[in-house]
Amino acid sequence: MATDYDVHIKNGTIVDGTRVPRFRGDMWIKDGRIARIGGRADGVAEQVIDADGAIVAPGFIDLHTHYDAQIRWDPYCSISSWHGVTSVVLGNCGFGFAPCKPDFRERSMLTMVRTEAIPLAAMQEGFLPHWDWETIPEYLDSLDRAPKGVNCLQYMPTASLMIYVMGLDAAKSRAATNAEQKEMQRLLHEGMDAGLCGFSIQRLGPNSTQADFDGTPMVTDTMVDDDIFCLAEVLAERDEGFIQLTQATSSDPNDPDDLAFKRKLAEICRRPIIDNVVPVSQRNPRTHQERLEWIQDAQEEGLRIFGQAATIRTGFAFSLDEWNLYDSSPAWREATTGTIEEKIQKMKDPALRDRIKIEQDEANTLFTQTQIAVGGPAHRLVVQGVNRREDMQQYVGKSLGEIAEQEGKHYIDVMLDLSIMTDLKTEFLGEGPEWNIDHMAGAITESPYTVPGVSDGGAHTKFFTGGAWTTDYLAWMVRETGAISLEEAHYRGSTLAAHAGGLQDRGMLREGAPADVIIYDLEELSIEPEWIGEPVYDLPGGEWRRVQHANGYRHILVNGVETFRDGECTGATPGTLLRHGRG
Repeated sequence: MATDYDVHIKNGTIVDGTRVPRFRGDMWIKDGRIARIGGRADGVAEQVIDADGAIVAPGFIDLHTHYDAQIRWDPYCSISSWHGVTSVVLGNCGFGFAPCKPDFRERSMLTMVRTEAIPLAAMQEGFLPHWDWETIPEYLDSLDRAPKGVNCLQYMPTASLMIYVMGLDAAKSRAATNAEQKEMQRLLHEGMDAGLCGFSIQRLGPNSTQADFDGTPMVTDTMVDDDIFCLAEVLAERDEGFIQLTQATSSDPNDPDDLAFKRKLAEICRRPIIDNVVPVSQRNPRTHQERLEWIQDAQEEGLRIFGQAATIRTGFAFSLDEWNLYDSSPAWREATTGTIEEKIQKMKDPALRDRIKIEQDEANTLFTQTQIAVGGPAHRLVVQGVNRREDMQQYVGKSLGEIAEQEGKHYIDVMLDLSIMTDLKTEFLGEGPEWNIDHMAGAITESPYTVPGVSDGGAHTKFFTGGAWTTDYLAWMVRETGAISLEEAHYRGSTLAAHAGGLQDRGMLREGAPADVIIYDLEELSIEPEWIGEPVYDLPGGEWRRVQHANGYRHILVNGVETFRDGECTGATPGTLLRHGRG
């Protein structure tokens, strides 16, 4: 008998992403697409996958990543692809590498060194040699040619656009002129014609949590409303594309300034907006519920705002030589900007230390004791490593608060003193909160307009491993707690994500759709190591990152071709650039 199909997946439990109850059945793939679901085989297949005892589901769609550089040296965008992600969106938060004039390439890479903590040496060795574009159409053609183990969509990185049109100094210091606005609109039209999925913005204000390499705000952080609205008009005119928005969130979830801007942006563009992120308190359910109610009201008025919620439980481990996630504190930002030598000198300054302590104790920043901090409250940070200093081993395993009490110091002095003693390589481990499954899952399930994710994949990789969110999502929220049904989990992580993000024919298992498929044993799903990623020196330029491996995924297919089998990469690169969300 002639070979009629490329792949036959047999005996699996199919969860198709549409909320239809799971069912046992077979699936056949031909030419990268799902040819048949259910029934008896009417031909043979070149490859047969026995999925007995396993779930067969659509691959996850990761709407918030920063793999823009990494995809050029790692076609699989790991660690996300290890954990069942088959499509990623690039260019989030307004950051990227196009359009870009040739003499700005080095500075463009520097913008990613601090704000997303992507090592410069890795970009210089693994990314820069592939740089053969200036314009967005040229960039997309280059990305199209590059081997890919996942599918990808590309935003217009608004910071790159502004710098290209206005120049860096002007883009950081003033509003665009009318002529500059029109040129940015023209270039966005040109990019959309070439296949962009929309545009993205980080808008965190002058004390941005994610600053530029020199400590100043990123270009979009202080971007005026009208410059954003002029880009939204392009999407409205085309009735095409969507917007990703990382917006400063007030401690009051109903802050009118915060939400009024988002509402007006939605009114102008009349296209979907991905709102990063739905705030979640581990103690107060009203924190996420009030935001979800606001999204519900907006949707009922025809404003297509979708919330995205962070679902992963992960630890943070960091040292002050490269840590950037205290940047919302002006004093901390000053102390951690510059060369290692400059940072050490500043950290020795008593006046600067006093400012840090004041902001630590009083300012409303991401690392205060009154909030769930990035890395946890500073006094509870645990010393995990002291750069192999034998004379400092007595500190390992103790919290800053414990050491401060023993030595009669302020815990900030402890943190800075220990760091200086190791050339800023003392490693601190942040403890997680007591995760509230009802609130974390509720941020997704209590609204029809929210999706999980916010992996930040490819960014901050020396600090945490958000790319493992999919495995934690299924293992914790579905298997261990039952807070989300299996059918709902895949609907939110694939089908609804595809709808919100403009993927035209992906996100569900149906006949004729591209065959992005994951096959996994739900009972065997786990993350290794469990809490914090292990350091691995696998980046270009001799750089390292933290990784968490996935257990339980038997097969991962992208466009009908197997990319991973039992956790091992096959070497196939069947991914595609989804121009206009299609492909």
